[in-house]
Amino acid sequence: MRERLRRTAAALAVAPLLLLAACGGTEQLGDAAPGAQGDGMNGDVLDDPYVVPDVTLTDTDGAPYDLAADTTDPLTLVFFGFTNCPDICNVVMSSLASARTRLSDAQRDELEVVFVTTDPARDDEDTIRAYLDRFDPSFTGLTGDLGSLQEAAAAFSIFFEKGEKLPSGGYDVAHGSYVAAVDGDDRVPVVWDEQTSAAELAEDVSALLEGTEPR
Repeated sequence: MRERLRRTAAALAVAPLLLLAACGGTEQLGDAAPGAQGDGMNGDVLDDPYVVPDVTLTDTDGAPYDLAADTTDPLTLVFFGFTNCPDICNVVMSSLASARTRLSDAQRDELEVVFVTTDPARDDEDTIRAYLDRFDPSFTGLTGDLGSLQEAAAAFSIFFEKGEKLPSGGYDVAHGSYVAAVDGDDRVPVVWDEQTSAAELAEDVSALLEGTEPR
């Protein structure tokens, strides 16, 4: 399985579109070179896959979770967001949950979905668990100290920062909003933006797990 994922990643080569956007806002804070669809994938495929760091965070059971050592499934989908996000995070998490239901039982057994908070001040273990259970109880949730979370995010070329104060008295968090695929070699060959549909995600995930191009 890992060999199939390596062959798939090696065959695909385009740059991703990386946006840092405020949830609930339209301000674009920075971007990289635009990506392009290609090689039969709905997502954007990296010329130079990101390497997942050995950063230890905390899961919703309070146990340590190393992003490299503990992503042991053939494929892991990682999303950085926060539970108070009014729109983008909910859309992405719903798409991930719906995509998972479109897979076969065998494929679901080979896939993990990980949500990493960008708002550790408000997102403790219980808050993240309650949030993820709305979408899929099988999803893994992670928090940690701010420095560790920023180190983890930076390895995925995702950056986040506390945003503007809201009229409600809370605050927004600006963060990158794509989903990253982590393969069995702890590398990220493919990313999907928040506009990717559940059907498109499922198609690409199936292709990565089976080692074939989706179309």
